[in-house]
Amino acid sequence: MSMSEVSTPPQDAPEAPEPKKPWDGWDQVIRVAGVVISILAALVSGFFEINLSTLRSGDLATIWRGDAIGSGGGPLLGVSIVLALGLNWAIAWFAVTTTRRKWAIGPPWALWTLLMLGAAGVRTDEGDYLLGGENWIALVMILVGSLTYAVFSYRLILKRQLP
Repeated sequence: MSMSEVSTPPQDAPEAPEPKKPWDGWDQVIRVAGVVISILAALVSGFFEINLSTLRSGDLATIWRGDAIGSGGGPLLGVSIVLALGLNWAIAWFAVTTTRRKWAIGPPWALWTLLMLGAAGVRTDEGDYLLGGENWIALVMILVGSLTYAVFSYRLILKRQLP
């Protein structure tokens, strides 16, 4: 046998089938899902931060007894400020990364800001505001949370490319 006969495959062997191409609509599905998930995440994180804006150091013991957040004594804890900074940055990054569009930061930013402004202007049945003017943690949380989206957006403008 010669070397050429060993290395060449037989001519009548069937060709491998071409791999299937992915559906072209997945890109649109992922973009819509990215926007919807980021909007839902902004809503959930906003409610969570509103509830934690009244967290006091004494609450760490009273919550275990079934008391409400804010019923304990001690100074206010700035947990909601840190959460607003971290979660809003993560939501903005997720929205822009999944959609590959800079405008995707707008809907969660608008919803989160409107939720906070609404909570600052709505009274409960007892006549209290959800986010009162005497609660400095809540006021700083609104400022830091909205500025987080603004800084992320500004950095996108300066970079001129997506993360």
